Amino acid sequence: MKLKFLNHLINLFYPSVCSACGNLLMRNEESVCLSCRYLLPKTEYEKNADNPLAQMFYGQIDFNAVTAEFFFSKTGKVQHLLHQLKYEGNKDAGFFLGQQIGESIKDAALFQGIDYIIPIPLHPKKEHLRGYNQSYIIAQGVEEKTNIPIMNDCLYRKTFTSTQTKKSREERWDNVKDIFDVKNQERLKGKHILLIDDVLTTGSTLLAAGRTLSNIEDIKISVATAACTSG
Repeated sequence: MKLKFLNHLINLFYPSVCSACGNLLMRNEESVCLSCRYLLPKTEYEKNADNPLAQMFYGQIDFNAVTAEFFFSKTGKVQHLLHQLKYEGNKDAGFFLGQQIGESIKDAALFQGIDYIIPIPLHPKKEHLRGYNQSYIIAQGVEEKTNIPIMNDCLYRKTFTSTQTKKSREERWDNVKDIFDVKNQERLKGKHILLIDDVLTTGSTLLAAGRTLSNIEDIKISVATAACTSG
């Protein structure tokens, strides 16, 4: 009884708001209001092996499947969710995004037989500054819906790089092409892994990570992101 009363007091002075639109959440809503959940622009790319995101990587790397959960647009609800996650410390927004990915791929034919989820790592310096890796938070949401375990100790970022924002496609690739490495490679031999990232724009970061991982014997790589800017 005391705990319930305390929660009511907290909600009175610090009411929960929707991470997508900023409106007050109703009692039965969590993280994102029902209206925003309905309106968020899903891609449904997990159902199509030849979707526009998969085509981005043709001739560069042989990903098994590529999807993004939502379309991203500036000032849109998805952009607000990602901003909340990356810059406002709102981990609930990232966990929600991961849950949505997990719900979409858990029964999708292209994403069956995955052994491990691998979030795209941040450089330790950047993760220390931010306090967490946003891709790992998203991966936790995916894990919760799919029961696929996260492997967070194999792929790592060995080089600190500047932000990709406002860089051209060529500049983005030059910025990330040699930044990843893998340890404990034997744990990934013959495995199907799912790379998780927040946003797919030019695909440079995922391509760099994928090429590093593809040196492992008999590895199979799929990709899922919370959002994409193309399509």
